[in-house]
This record gives sequence, C-alpha cells and structure tokens, in this order.
Amino acid sequence: MADLASRVTQPAPAADSTPAPDAAENSGTAAGGPGLWDSEANVQVALTDLQSDESTPFYSATTFEDLKLSPELLQGLLALGFHKPSKIQGTGIPIMLSDPPQHLLAQSQSGTGKTAAFSIGLLSRIDLSEPDVPQALALAPSRELARQIEDVIRAIGHFCTGLKIAAAVPGGLARGEPVKANVVVGTPGTVLDIIKRRQLNPSKLKVLVIDEADNMLDEQGLGDQCMRIKGVLPKSIQVLLFSATFPDKVMRYADMFAPKAVKMTLASSDQTVKGISQMYMDCPSENEKYSILCKLYGLMTVGSSVIFVKTRESASEIQRRMEADGHRVSALHGAFEGSERDALLQDFRTGKSKVLITTNVLARGIDVSSVSMVINYDIPMKGRGDSEPDPETYLHRIGRTGRFGRIGVSISFVYDKKSFTALSSIANKYGIDLVQLSPDDWDDTEKRVQTVIKSNRAQAGYAPSATDPQATPA
Repeated sequence: MADLASRVTQPAPAADSTPAPDAAENSGTAAGGPGLWDSEANVQVALTDLQSDESTPFYSATTFEDLKLSPELLQGLLALGFHKPSKIQGTGIPIMLSDPPQHLLAQSQSGTGKTAAFSIGLLSRIDLSEPDVPQALALAPSRELARQIEDVIRAIGHFCTGLKIAAAVPGGLARGEPVKANVVVGTPGTVLDIIKRRQLNPSKLKVLVIDEADNMLDEQGLGDQCMRIKGVLPKSIQVLLFSATFPDKVMRYADMFAPKAVKMTLASSDQTVKGISQMYMDCPSENEKYSILCKLYGLMTVGSSVIFVKTRESASEIQRRMEADGHRVSALHGAFEGSERDALLQDFRTGKSKVLITTNVLARGIDVSSVSMVINYDIPMKGRGDSEPDPETYLHRIGRTGRFGRIGVSISFVYDKKSFTALSSIANKYGIDLVQLSPDDWDDTEKRVQTVIKSNRAQAGYAPSATDPQATPA
C-alpha cells in the first residue's frame, strides 16, 4: 500500500513499478472439512457482568446438533447444505439462545453467514402454535435486503409447520389489514407506519433483529426510527445487532440501544475478507474512467459484476453510454419504484443481467452468489461535500463478492490526489495490500484479474462445503 500512498504527492510510477501478485497469494489452498465457508479471523467475545458465571455455555459449537436446535430447523439446514456452523453461527447462536435471553452485538465479515445466524436465533424463539401473533421483528435498511432476509428465514424454516412471515416493505402489506404472522421483516419507515396505524400489534414480540446495524443506528434518520420502534416494544425484548462494521460512534449508540449486550467484534485487520483480491486502477483522468470501465466489460461477464457509483444520475448516465456502446448492463437505485427494483435484482440474481450499476443501495447485505467482481467507479466518501473517505462502505461494497470464501475481485478507480488519498486511508485502516493495475498494459491487467476470477481454489483461511453453497442463503 506504500506505493499508493506515495502516489498522492509523487509523479506516477512506470507501468511495471508494482510487482506482479504472487499467484499462490491470490488463490491459496482450500482447507478444512465440510461446512460453510468462514473466516479464520478471531472473534472476540466480550461478556458483560451478567455473563460472568463461568458455567454460562458461551462456547463455539462445532455442529448444528451441538446447538440443540429443533428437528425442523436441523432438517431445513440440512436441506440447504448447511452441515457445519460458521464461526459467527457457532459462537453467536448459543448466545442468542441463552436463558434468560441476552442482547447481542455481533460483527463478522461479509459473506460469513450472519443472516443465517440470526434467522436460526429468531426461529428458535417463536411459538409456532401461535402463527398469527407477531413474535419476531427483523429490520433492514432497504427493501432489497428485507426481502432477502425474508427468503432466508423462509428457507431455513421450510419444515416449521405454522410459520408465517410478513414483509413490511412499501407495497408488501395490504393497507389496513392486521399483520397475522409470527415473523415480520421490514424497513423502519414501513414498520413505524403499520405500528401507528395499528396494523402491527407489537405487544408479544420477543426478538428484535437489526441487520446492518451500523447503518441503521447512524445514518439517514434510520437511527431515530429504530429507537422510536424500540420504544413501543416490550421492555423484555431481546435485541440482536448484526453488521460487518461497527464504528466507534455507532458502538456508543448501540450500548444505549442494547444495554449490557454481549459483544462479538473483530480487530480492524480482520474486517476485510481475505478471499477478495483487492486491486486499484490508476486512471489518467476522471474522463477516462469510462473508457477503462468499458475495457473491463469482458472480465465483468465471466461471472456477474457490480459497479458502484456515487449518484443515481451517474448510474443512469453510465448505463445509457454503455448500452449505446453495445454493452448489456442494468442500473438499480433508489429512484426506481419498489416492484421495478425487485424485478431488476431478480434478473441479476438469475443471471439474466450480468452487470449491475448501482449506488450504495446495494452496498449492504445483498447476497448474489455469482458475483465475481466489484468495481468502485467512485471511491466511497462521507461527510459534508464528501470530505472524508468512508471505509465501512468500502468493506460492505467489496463484500458483495467473495461470498462464503469464493474468490472475488474488487477494483477501485483512482485518478487524482483526493481519490488516491481516500483509498490510501481505507487501505491503511484495514491493512490492505492493494495490487496496482495499469491502463497502459492491458494484457497484464487482464492476466492478473483472470487469474483470480478463474481460480477454483479459495484463499487460505476458508473451507469449502461438501455441497455447492451457491444455493445456500446467508
């Protein structure tokens, strides 16, 4: 990363100044027995005073049977190819199922099974003999992620007789009709609305899940909405906060939202996923970013790719230009109506569309197993006037690839001092050793990217499932 940092103040190096990446470093070897792909990063569990008793069973389970789940849940997991819990599942689920219930704040890298973990937790808490009584509420920042969570819960709970799930997203519920489901999944605005209109009776809720909790408790007014929702829930409700990142200021707010929670956290150096080969493209100017993007199109369609841009207008304009140049691409952002967004994402999931241009609406949580490349066309920034880099959003963006230990590539475009400085800061924060790609040696660039995308071996630190995990929701 020192090379990139020096580029901020020094002239551009020659095209061959960055040594070619070692193939073994980028591909690694698969290790371990059958199970979910999972990071070897050490999850630190901080116990509160309430959990100081050494007899408390906060252990890391090695099999799903160890968790003493219901036969129906075990059957659902087996049907999905889940044979062994990932670390976030093996450590987090026992905490979620502890008696009396404990709040939990859980951090784990993208693609390591967080959604499945809290889905198992909430499904284990509900009483299926009362299918019309809302007992578990899961909140997500976007309709896309809420729908995905709904699908995961439905798949894992497939054999749970009486399970009913309601989607509290715009257009998801009939206006005025009471919610009759034991699990409700939705976005904060819609959930607040149905509580106000007395469609949702929160009095019997036992579990509240906040997915992408750092975003939900910090940005775009969602923190206020989440707190207002929590204010009308039973005081005894169990709160589960999940995310790949937890900045310090969000952690402080989380302590108020879920007092005395058990915390499962990662060191900064463990937060980035090792299975993703992270690269950057030295673009001569901002105007030339587009032509370089088009040159990458052939590599984008080896699997599926997501291009992240700063604004909706940029997404639509790049789509227009790429289609005019003969490339098949789609754009998805918040300006689209909900049903249209659902259809666009479904086309991307099924492979009908292989290149998707989007804003940060898809940066968090969306799991499309075929994504092999993520392009940061614009480096993620935050603050007034994009005054500082946004390392958390960078991690969430690149986490759309490399899911469950598969190999993935991220390429970040830089072109001036501000973009170089921002990417350098992000790389330094997480200890990322970025590989430089040169637009002046396209044969070398293609070779480096293809080596990673076409590799059939995972990075060290991941273990393959005995079954293809591609259909495994997490």
